[in-house]
Amino acid sequence: MPSRLFLWSLTSALAGFLFGFDTVVISGAEKTIQSLWSLGHAQHGLAMSMALWGTVLGSLVGGWPTDRFGRKTTLLWIGILYLVSAIWSAIATDVYSFMIARFIGGVGVGISTVAAPLYISEISPPARRGRLAGMFQFNIVFGILVAFASNALLAGIGENAWRWMLGVEAIPALIYSLMCLRLPESPRWLISRGGDEAEAMRVIQTANPELADEEVDLLVDRIKTSANQKAASEPFWTMRLRVPILLAFLVAFFNQLSGINAILYFAPRIFEMTGLGQQAALIQSIGIGVVNLLFTFLGLYLIDRLGRRTLLYIGSVGYIASLGLCAWVFFTFAPQFQVANSAIAVKGAIAAYEKADALPVKNEADMAKFQSSIEAAKATLVSASQSSEFEGDAVEFDASGSAEETIAIADKAMSQASDESGFGGTLVMLGIFAFIAAHAVGQGAVIWVLISEVFPNRHRAAGQSLGSFTHWIFAALLTTVFPWFIGNFSPSFVFGFFCFMMVLQLIWVATMVPETKGVPLEEMEAKLGIRAAEG
Repeated sequence: MPSRLFLWSLTSALAGFLFGFDTVVISGAEKTIQSLWSLGHAQHGLAMSMALWGTVLGSLVGGWPTDRFGRKTTLLWIGILYLVSAIWSAIATDVYSFMIARFIGGVGVGISTVAAPLYISEISPPARRGRLAGMFQFNIVFGILVAFASNALLAGIGENAWRWMLGVEAIPALIYSLMCLRLPESPRWLISRGGDEAEAMRVIQTANPELADEEVDLLVDRIKTSANQKAASEPFWTMRLRVPILLAFLVAFFNQLSGINAILYFAPRIFEMTGLGQQAALIQSIGIGVVNLLFTFLGLYLIDRLGRRTLLYIGSVGYIASLGLCAWVFFTFAPQFQVANSAIAVKGAIAAYEKADALPVKNEADMAKFQSSIEAAKATLVSASQSSEFEGDAVEFDASGSAEETIAIADKAMSQASDESGFGGTLVMLGIFAFIAAHAVGQGAVIWVLISEVFPNRHRAAGQSLGSFTHWIFAALLTTVFPWFIGNFSPSFVFGFFCFMMVLQLIWVATMVPETKGVPLEEMEAKLGIRAAEG
């Protein structure tokens, strides 16, 4: 593979690293932010999903700057948006300022999911397109892993650890922005929009040194023919494009209805539901990043060998098995997990009270809220321990008992719940890891590659924007409602719902998804059965 082609693809794909880091870094800070600004379920969900709402906007409008100003310029401005968001998020003094900062970063994420895969797809030879475009997904999961590891490393540095977790993103954002200055423009954009055929030929020759001059001329002519078809002037929303439109919408829709973003955002909290402490949950979240990275490697290795459709089959079956396992475990050990989680909440409420009580200046109203939180957590634990399906001792608290005595009672309840659930927590962990593996090999490896392939040249940016917008609108909706969802429905129901949606995905793959492996972009219309434009 030509070194410059790899470097260009890698640089563009680094937008995916920032995407993954920005998306998941909030998971280590979300509970601190909720406590710091005393956020209710609705406001907490909005604060956590604000980056996703920015992503919705970015994906919706991302096709415009990508077409109007070029792929290179758009990629550069993505880095600047990430940089501003990282610094602002770290210094935010209230929840509203924080939400604005996260929204700006989300706009960068949304545009990156339009511009970066599209750019890589347009500079890549057909035989290498899957692996090179898949580098965007690889960098997403690498960013996720680094974010989980960064959160775990920074978690113990003090009360402002969450600010460092968010602010450290400024470093890779600056590096990426500087690297973008060295990118060439996409040859397909230069021919169809920029009018610079000579520069387009130079880029094609650099990316494909094995091509003879005659082959380069032939490829340029094919690109010009595709760009100059009368269909180029037709609206995007036409029956002629119904197949790629439906493919882009459904691959993005099912990607999010697997629950992937909700699980990544709230991974530590999901692990805590099984009775793990916060630090242990953060450490196990690193395992998600490691599994994601390893199986993304596998997906990139297989995508140009087995094809996109086969990987979606494999991922669908893996989704169904892993989500079904998690639903079963949460249903079977619900009483034990409830006791363990309630005991952790008691200890956490006491720790928050003692931390506030140690401050030189105390707000009595806030102290009353902390005390109320302790009493509410104790009442929840008492109620959970009285379940007929919990075989441990029913919890009773002495109204005059000390904090140490209360913690000792909570620890005893946690120990009994853990003994009863046995390997339940481990099974949830394995189920989540298997879910991440299925995603990485299937949907994760395929989504951005498939969307970037199936549209004609003149409609590719708009098609990428459609797929990206669909992905992010459902990601934002799910992340916004997830705290409420998990607070009002059992985890077994939540995982069961996601499992059912993946059964529908499997049916869709079997009945509607074509194979696009190795098909040149200019020949994709014939492959998908898109009729030629008249006139």
